[in-house]
Amino acid sequence: MQRESMEFDVVIVGGGPAGLASAIRLKQLANEAGRDISVCLIDKGAEIGAHILSGAVMDPRALSELLPNWKDDGAPLNAPVSEDRFFILSESGAFKVPNALLPGCFHNEGNYVISLGSVCRWLGTQAEALGVEIYPGFAGAEVLFDENGAVMGVVTGDMGRLRDGSDGPNFQPGLELHAKYTILAEGCRGHLGKQLIKRYRLDADADPQTYAIGLKELWEIDPDVHQLGLVVHSGGWPMQADTYGGGFLYHLENNQVTVGFVVGLGYENPYLSPYEEFQRFKTHPQIRKFLEGGKRISYGARALVAGGVQSLPKLTFPGGVLVGDDAGFLNAARIKGSHCAIKTGSLAAEACFEALIAGRERDELTAYRSKFENSWLYDELYKARNFKPFMAKGLKLGALLFGLDQLVFNGVAPWTLHHRSPDHEKLSPAAACQPIEYPKPDGVITFDRLGSVFLSNTNHEEDQPCHLRLKDADLPIEVNLPTYDAPEQRFCPAGVYEIVGREGGQPRLQINAQNCVHCKTCDIKDPNQNINWVVPQGGEGPVYPNM
Repeated sequence: MQRESMEFDVVIVGGGPAGLASAIRLKQLANEAGRDISVCLIDKGAEIGAHILSGAVMDPRALSELLPNWKDDGAPLNAPVSEDRFFILSESGAFKVPNALLPGCFHNEGNYVISLGSVCRWLGTQAEALGVEIYPGFAGAEVLFDENGAVMGVVTGDMGRLRDGSDGPNFQPGLELHAKYTILAEGCRGHLGKQLIKRYRLDADADPQTYAIGLKELWEIDPDVHQLGLVVHSGGWPMQADTYGGGFLYHLENNQVTVGFVVGLGYENPYLSPYEEFQRFKTHPQIRKFLEGGKRISYGARALVAGGVQSLPKLTFPGGVLVGDDAGFLNAARIKGSHCAIKTGSLAAEACFEALIAGRERDELTAYRSKFENSWLYDELYKARNFKPFMAKGLKLGALLFGLDQLVFNGVAPWTLHHRSPDHEKLSPAAACQPIEYPKPDGVITFDRLGSVFLSNTNHEEDQPCHLRLKDADLPIEVNLPTYDAPEQRFCPAGVYEIVGREGGQPRLQINAQNCVHCKTCDIKDPNQNINWVVPQGGEGPVYPNM
């Protein structure tokens, strides 16, 4: 197919904090040196921030390095953390862990409760002011390679294809965006990133990556119970002690709170539903007391990386780099990733700029890895490297061991624990597990899945190729259903996967792709890795207003 092409020095795929930081830093360096470097950033969301979802409590360190005047320039960090509370929950009770006993990673002095979507929209304005060309609504669908096998850019997704893949009446082919260097900043389990990790065997020397799913709602609550900057975290109920998970509730400005729940995707019981666990969590007295009398405004879900430095792939490939969650940069112990994204995006930009002014192109930016290993971020992530391996031993034992690791050894004990297997291999057969009975939603504190998806403002054109591809169309019914009782109908937080026709003895898997909130959980947790998440048409999916 003949496609139009555009030439840039650097193409960045992804308009989250990592991609925007890369773009900003490149332009800063170019302007300081009096050089003209063209930078193009594309994002699959309808606008910058549309697909951004995070807790979020933000450590401003990396932002302050990138944009020292962010306060004066109106960055939307308006809720400094005022108090930390960490609870171990039972079904009806709660033990508040004294702050003096909490490792330093759980302390949030100097941090801010934010909407990461709002921060990204603000970063987008900063990038455009520096001359970055930003194109929202364009998904990075394919990688382009030159004659030497190096990455030479990306192809944006075609628009207007019909369900069978043929050209519709409004068909428009994607554009080829050619670049001297390509920066992938797609977020967790990036569509192009996972392809390049496989092609170049970037994870050959790394532990298997581990993941979690984060579910979140935005509420407007009674002013009498609102406390600006209050940060609440929890472990324990409703999760079983052997399953990693925990909740959060953060107080933003304007009497708003974000409430959410994180479930590690290494869980064993196929009957577990992260969405239902989140709804149960909200009924606990320590959480419910903030939500009663309030109004739910928005809902969303997103997978997140949690493996730590031992699961990081090689960060570079011929012609480009991985930054942010596309590589696996997140501090699971701190429950924070935005500062990691901004820092790695900035470091990658510096390595890229050095190569460009030296006249190089499409080689490996090896300086990026060395810059990371000599940064404060590497030290931070190294100290937290044993968190997830410890927590895999169960809540009580894991918390004790990690506490000793942090309080006694300051995170630099002479051992590193490893992840032995990927999350999708950890499901047990349904016959070996106890079904979980979840209460029906009350419509006040707890809600059903489809009503929640409505609040995510998710939209996909129905007459287009399904972006949730099955490698083997028969496997869901022949293997997943009899072995695991079709776990895809539970691990998806948006009701995308549905088993229909059981009553007539001819079950089939129905994929409601229009419901997809782009969380990527199905791509990660399917026990046979049969589901491949690819990008739909650009501009589609959720539109998160303040998440």
